[in-house]
Amino acid sequence: MPTGARIPAFVNSSAGSAEAAREAIAADPRFELRETTPRELPDALRAEVARGTPRVVVAGGDGTVTLAARALAGTSTALAVLPGGTLNHFARDLGLPADDAAACLECAVRGEARPVDAATLNGELFLNTSSAGVYVQFVRIRERIERWGLGYHLATLLATLWTWLRLHAFSVMVRAGGRPGDPERLFRSPLVFVAVGERALAPPDMGQRIAGGARALQLMIVETASRMGVIALIARMAAGGLDDVAGDPALDVSLVDACELRMRRPWGRVAMDGELARLRAPLHYRIAHDALLAVVPPGDLAARPFAAGGG
Repeated sequence: MPTGARIPAFVNSSAGSAEAAREAIAADPRFELRETTPRELPDALRAEVARGTPRVVVAGGDGTVTLAARALAGTSTALAVLPGGTLNHFARDLGLPADDAAACLECAVRGEARPVDAATLNGELFLNTSSAGVYVQFVRIRERIERWGLGYHLATLLATLWTWLRLHAFSVMVRAGGRPGDPERLFRSPLVFVAVGERALAPPDMGQRIAGGARALQLMIVETASRMGVIALIARMAAGGLDDVAGDPALDVSLVDACELRMRRPWGRVAMDGELARLRAPLHYRIAHDALLAVVPPGDLAARPFAAGGG
């Protein structure tokens, strides 16, 4: 950053973590606090790109960070993250301490801007994981129940019960290369995951990006027909994300640069970095190398090297 320049720091004013982020940013004179909403955030970031701002800070969880990444992808403006969500997958991949705002802000100033990989689903960028199938239904129902004021944990329990009662598999045709003529495999599955970067499949780092691992999509298809097995996977996903299920023997795992998922219906609901979207099938996934500049901690602050990006 130029000497004396203040770094724009964007906070979602409606987020549950907004007050803590606001206080941390306001207390540090190196940052200029910007209050925004998810709807306003992409345009606000594009304005910074147009001004030639070298880096920005975005406070929020994985969904907010993905919105920011879509606005900044392919530009010279780097994204620094102040984690404020439940799982904070991307922030953890960057090596940021999710519970230490001061250290994250120090990284935003002193850290190095590095290109990192992402992926696209039907042209829409995501940073961490996407899923299709019963887990998407589970998230959708849980969010509806939460709006009734019943709380996250009770909503999770009721959504799990609903999933148990409505569980069914669907036919998935996977074309591994995503191009006509590429080999196809047919699965009968209730759930498909696609992750950015190669993931560890055994403890202690299960589900985390492997340092120096393949810069590819990790495709994981649930093959179990057991109702209890699928529900157990969903419960573990709800508690700890993909990290808690990546090594499950019920998953068929492969590394691909692209894949195409063909489903029974012409439209389907999918999850990308925890947010739901309705997209037209078939679903086209592609790795996006060096899609985004992200700020990673300097050597003395790094908790773990980010493995997915270039350089």
